[in-house]
Amino acid sequence: MGKNGFTTEGSSGDAALREIVEGIESETGERFFYSLVKHLSSALGCEYAFVSELLEDRLRFRTRAVWGRGNFMENFESPLDGTPCAAVLNGHSSHHPERICQLFPADLGLKKWGVESYCGVPLVDSAGSVVGHLAILSDQPMLDGPRGLATMRIFAARARAELERLRTEDALRRANEALVQSEERFRDLFDEAPIAYVHEGLDSRFIEANRTAMRILGLKPEEVAGTTGESLVPDTPDAQRRLSEWLDSMGRGTATTGTVLEMRRKNDGKPVWIQCWSRPGPDGSYTRTMFIDVTDRVLMEREKARLEAQNTYLIEEIKETHNFEEIVGQSRALAEVIEKVRLVASTDSSVLILGETGTGKELVARAVHSNSERRNRPLVKVNCAALPVGLIESELFGHEKGAFTGAIDRRIGRFELAHGGTIFLDEIGDMPPDLQAKLLRVLQEQEFERVGGSNLIKVDVRVIAATNRDLFRSASEGTFRQDLYYRLNVFPVHLPALRERREDIPPLVHYFVRRFSLKIGRKITRIQRETMERLVSYSWPGNVRELENVIERAVILSRGVELEVAPGVLPEMEAVAPSPAPSPRPAQPEKPSEVPSPQSIEQVERGHILGVLMQTNWRIEGSDGAAALLNLNPSTLRSRMKKLGVQRSKQGVS
Repeated sequence: MGKNGFTTEGSSGDAALREIVEGIESETGERFFYSLVKHLSSALGCEYAFVSELLEDRLRFRTRAVWGRGNFMENFESPLDGTPCAAVLNGHSSHHPERICQLFPADLGLKKWGVESYCGVPLVDSAGSVVGHLAILSDQPMLDGPRGLATMRIFAARARAELERLRTEDALRRANEALVQSEERFRDLFDEAPIAYVHEGLDSRFIEANRTAMRILGLKPEEVAGTTGESLVPDTPDAQRRLSEWLDSMGRGTATTGTVLEMRRKNDGKPVWIQCWSRPGPDGSYTRTMFIDVTDRVLMEREKARLEAQNTYLIEEIKETHNFEEIVGQSRALAEVIEKVRLVASTDSSVLILGETGTGKELVARAVHSNSERRNRPLVKVNCAALPVGLIESELFGHEKGAFTGAIDRRIGRFELAHGGTIFLDEIGDMPPDLQAKLLRVLQEQEFERVGGSNLIKVDVRVIAATNRDLFRSASEGTFRQDLYYRLNVFPVHLPALRERREDIPPLVHYFVRRFSLKIGRKITRIQRETMERLVSYSWPGNVRELENVIERAVILSRGVELEVAPGVLPEMEAVAPSPAPSPRPAQPEKPSEVPSPQSIEQVERGHILGVLMQTNWRIEGSDGAAALLNLNPSTLRSRMKKLGVQRSKQGVS
């Protein structure tokens, strides 16, 4: 935090967090609190920082560590009434960006310190009760409080854990004193304590366990005496190693502090992780162990590690699999596309990729991302046409727990996952109108709220969108927001259809033959001229995707070193009945080496589509519909039918 507000974004924010983490990671107990307030003040640039615990009467609080103007200060007690800490210790994060003394005139300490602003977050225990709070104060306005609050919340959980641990140690000390004074009083404390206690022999056989321990380990009272702690540890190398180290310490009569053990509950076999502190009994014949359930913390750390590893894998996969090398072709139209990609990749401008289904829009989007400064951050893809209408908002922006029926946990949305990287909105033309307005706000403000939430989430995301629709026409007709269209259409890239760049078909054919030969295990080294001419002559209504599927099928069916494109793989030109011509022309002998004229290509395409439609009884959608057989989006097929004049009449086909 600078003198005029927080700076916890980007590399500077990472540095601030790193400074705090490195300062506190090796500290525990009271030393942790002193280290935390010192490094929190330094990292956020504020003059004062302190951590407190709420006293038993819940009307006063006591500080555990105070840092002020470059030095540690004496701890103090203070009533809640009339202070900015009252709201925080009642469970609410609080941010007063300026005029704090005028807002709380009864708090003389604020005037004594001469501060202008205040931020505070509560420390909440596992039962949901406030046990203390973490606060920072500055003699300058704090203009970006939410960022400061977010940073403080990260470390509030650790502060709460340390506070609970110290209280636990105090409780254990008091319990031991009570044992000397009164066995009856100790027995009550032992059984009812919120911390798990067990007494066990040197062979880890339980002597007694309190109710909390039995609940955590899934034990019944009658099972305690016959159970060994060793029997509850799974037979995995890491778990057994930790157990062996712990048993060795017990055998030497050495106390252990904070050891984490993985166990399995006796009643249902579910995994549970405990953090335990052990001390030998007075006569050395048994061990007293106190432990807490840290399962949630361990699973959260594992999930974090898994996601980080997954993200690293995805980034490497994109680097290795999706790049300019897969944009195959030598036509002038394709060269212009590649040049546009190179020009726009180095910027953060929004890109709108236009083209028919199967032309490779996603590949171009990946090329833009992998050649940008964001290449080491994630590229997150969202297919707007594939998501259910009711879940698109949740997928894009995430949701809070309980936001709607079935929202049992908080969910991170795609925009949040793409922070620092790129989001690819495929089939943007299919986005519902109400979501278009929310997407426009994200593009303009770079912020959003999760579904069911009220906190603004800032993101730094580059947007690439793609569609096979005429968005300009949709915007003109009012079915797509004009302001969103112009926001997306900063740098349009139009991908030509494969039939518009036929000179790219031969290199694409060779590329796919090589790829699928390696994948399937064929050794195909030759392509007959007649075969290539047939491939070049075909109109490819499904574009590169259809060509890819046809070549894969042909490689599978080829029996030798020569690529065989059988009639069942690619519809034969001569087998398709052409549409009636305006005037009869004498039949001409076919020349296999000639490429049909544009008119005959359209006739072939019309006949091919017509044949498939008749084969499916004019069923367009579904897994057995004409669109699926043609590898086309149903909307694309309807558009081609309209353009080619294919329609079903009562008398037959027209």
